[in-house]
Amino acid sequence: MPKPKAAASNNITAVVGSDEGTVKARARELADRLAPEEAGEFGVEIIDGAADNAATGAARVHETIAALQTLPFFGGKLVWLKSANVLADSPIGRSNGVLEALEALLELLQNGLAPDVRFLLSATETDKRRTFYKGLSKLADLHVFDKLDSSKTGWEEEAAVLVGQHAEKRGLEFSGEASELFTLLTGGDTRQIDNELEKLDLYLGPGSRGVDAALVRALVPMSRAGVIFELGNAISRRDLDGALDLIAQLLHQGESAIGLLLVAIVPTVRNLLLAKDLQARYRLARPTSPFGFGKTLERLPEDAIAHLPRKKDGTVNLFGLGFAAAEAHRFQLDRLRGGMAACLQANVQLVTGQLEPRLALERAVIDLLRD
Repeated sequence: MPKPKAAASNNITAVVGSDEGTVKARARELADRLAPEEAGEFGVEIIDGAADNAATGAARVHETIAALQTLPFFGGKLVWLKSANVLADSPIGRSNGVLEALEALLELLQNGLAPDVRFLLSATETDKRRTFYKGLSKLADLHVFDKLDSSKTGWEEEAAVLVGQHAEKRGLEFSGEASELFTLLTGGDTRQIDNELEKLDLYLGPGSRGVDAALVRALVPMSRAGVIFELGNAISRRDLDGALDLIAQLLHQGESAIGLLLVAIVPTVRNLLLAKDLQARYRLARPTSPFGFGKTLERLPEDAIAHLPRKKDGTVNLFGLGFAAAEAHRFQLDRLRGGMAACLQANVQLVTGQLEPRLALERAVIDLLRD
């Protein structure tokens, strides 16, 4: 998500982050805005920062320094170090030549550029621990666009907001289920979100703007996060054949068995157990949509939800619990408790090598979903 920072200098701008598509688009937009109109094509000097080796990387930084020190002939001047990889924690970024060049560039920026010279830096591989980055962040109008980490708790809610913002720009209206499914299938990747929204937009044409879950399933391919979600979804629906097929597919694609157990199976079973227990103890109704379960939990006393999984900000991770609450009616509490025990046994078998990985996962799922 973008985290713009107020500018310390009106002629130094940086766009960085792991979300490559957004970084490149935003950098291009800023380059168009910052380029001096009166200087025409002579007013912009672009230096390709994607270096193949350390020597080239250092040379590109020195080219940037020379360009910033050369005063413009007509009006103002924009120097753009584009798609730089010298800021990365990599052999190129760690080389002495690159580090010395970046130190010289930082010193130049700290001393101040000529009033009619502007500097734009764009980079998708950035080590934020480095002296150059820390110094740049104090000087520049800094824009950070990092990908959402779909392995971390609570990413779904942030991704859903992102999907809603991008869909609104195109005038697309998602149903609740379609929005949730689209969010999980695209995995919070901005570039994939935009690509898939464009596909839906073109398919619908200028008439209908409504997007339902069936259309999303038909047109949107699964990301890794989406496939893992579908495994959890199959377990929640008690679709044994579907769950076994997805386990085989994910293992064939190179996913680790222990990873599938801890990222997809255990969280699903745990959320089902937590949701079922709350519904039984407090006689909670099955939610009509996953997001609606949050309103239900708000009515419970704090001690009733103190044990629920939390996001980094301390709030309850409602996304997974909401999906579980909508499907928990398919299970008895004892079966879910047994499912957690089966997951523990599978974990031991995988760590100790007692059982072939696929068989360990299949046994755990069969114990939970068998009739």
